[in-house]
Amino acid sequence: MRLKNALLTLGAAVSLAATSLAISTAAVPASETGGLGKYDITGTYVSGLSSGGFMANQLHVAYSSLFQGAGIYSAGPYDCAQNNLSTALNACMDTFMPRKTPGELEQLTRNRAGAGQVDPPQNLSGDPVWLFHGGADQTIDRAVNNDLATYYRDFGARVAYNNTSQAGHAWVSPIGPNSCGSTSSPYINNCGNDPVREMLGHLFGAVNPATTGALTGRLIQFDQSAYVPGGNPAAASMGREGFAYVPRACESGPCKLMVTLHGCYQYYGLVGKALMDKSYLNEYADTNNMIVLYPQATTMTGNPRGCWDWWGYQSPQYPLKSGPQMTAVANMAKAMQGGGGQPTSTTQPTSTTAPTTTAPTTTTTQPTPECVTANNYAHTTAGRAYALWGQTYAMGSNQVLGLWNVYTTSSIRQTSPGYWVKC
Repeated sequence: MRLKNALLTLGAAVSLAATSLAISTAAVPASETGGLGKYDITGTYVSGLSSGGFMANQLHVAYSSLFQGAGIYSAGPYDCAQNNLSTALNACMDTFMPRKTPGELEQLTRNRAGAGQVDPPQNLSGDPVWLFHGGADQTIDRAVNNDLATYYRDFGARVAYNNTSQAGHAWVSPIGPNSCGSTSSPYINNCGNDPVREMLGHLFGAVNPATTGALTGRLIQFDQSAYVPGGNPAAASMGREGFAYVPRACESGPCKLMVTLHGCYQYYGLVGKALMDKSYLNEYADTNNMIVLYPQATTMTGNPRGCWDWWGYQSPQYPLKSGPQMTAVANMAKAMQGGGGQPTSTTQPTSTTAPTTTAPTTTTTQPTPECVTANNYAHTTAGRAYALWGQTYAMGSNQVLGLWNVYTTSSIRQTSPGYWVKC
């Protein structure tokens, strides 16, 4: 039985031929409060696991002019969920329900690019993409991960897909605290190999061995408010704190930038610096001139597990350049670039948002929506809500309306097409 109650707990692992590893066990440095500096960035990449993997794909697709490659652990293709929690759970994690085919999602991407909502998908051609799915992963079905591989290949990306490991649903690292097949907090497993090197090697072409000594860089804790549209991270289900590991060499010389996105139940407010400490990215950062940016999501109504938004719990614009979380992370990456492309003012990050249709625009151009009061069974049969495990959820917003029956009544209103909220 699928672990649905662990909604997008996180990522996965990989199988390498290494028989022994010389690894560092040094802890991540103590964080120091500061801002995101500007550096000589030679290439920007994104990685993530589970909800962070879905988010990494969204960022790579929507901002393909910014991100030059992606490493994704256990996730599905672009906008698989279609702004619907039931679809996310039953079609993009489990496969009980039908889901959009890769071809249909590819056409959706082209249509959105034509409207200026995402960058041209032609940018994906030739980009390195590294994918992973473990045999003991009972959170994301293998078929969904396969769709992601097909999606990228159809757009001409250079895909490397490791699906031979028996890892559970977790990031896999030589210094992970959990056993290989585990799916449990903090969702960082040790399978006796080094998939991080495999990922970075595919993205960069080659990598130097990870440091075996103490880390020499700085872990900077910065305020994410400056990069979130509206300046309120909590409204976007993002934490106040974000982090960036900056190796000593990157303070004065050229470096690559890796944006790494945690999975559900793995955000800073719950597990602290676990991913920063045990992902094994900083060890490679020190020896390969790579800065690692660790943005942080958090909980909010509709997102009790601190996932990144890949099904629309926070905004129906979630997979577009105009999505609040998408805009925020892109603003962070751009702000660290010493050359052109950074926001003109980090206190107004919305300046980088594409001039496309957003949720506020859609709402304000329509008359004030009227509330519809009905029993929850009637809401679902009318398409205003859906039922899952005996509960009723508003379509689009996924707000809980109560038990699914003809006796429980709720009032909801439509704020944009297919997006219903409580009155």
